[in-house]
Amino acid sequence: MQKPLSPHLQIYSPQLTSILSILHRLTGLGFVIALIVTCVWLHVLSEVEVVYYNFCTWLNQPLIKVFLYLILACVYYHLLNGIRYLMWSLGKGFALHTVYNSGWVVCALVFTLIVMTVFLV
Repeated sequence: MQKPLSPHLQIYSPQLTSILSILHRLTGLGFVIALIVTCVWLHVLSEVEVVYYNFCTWLNQPLIKVFLYLILACVYYHLLNGIRYLMWSLGKGFALHTVYNSGWVVCALVFTLIVMTVFLV
């Protein structure tokens, strides 16, 4: 068996930094879905009142609500982690303990915001 030419996923164990980086990219897709849902909602808003009522009824189904909360979690995470990346662009927060602490802070804030959204809306 030949050795791999470069480091591979089988060699490295997942770390918080790599997981958060991959999650940032995936939540970018969630952000796109949120924009599409918003555009559909705006289009339906310009239609007849019955169409808007039917769309709102569809949005109030439990499974759709869970999906919308997941999309909102993607938006929250992408926004907060984007602020974290902007701080890195300014050259701040590169110490290893700061990178991990800021990652955990982003995760805690996303969790807090989602819980607040679910229970306050």
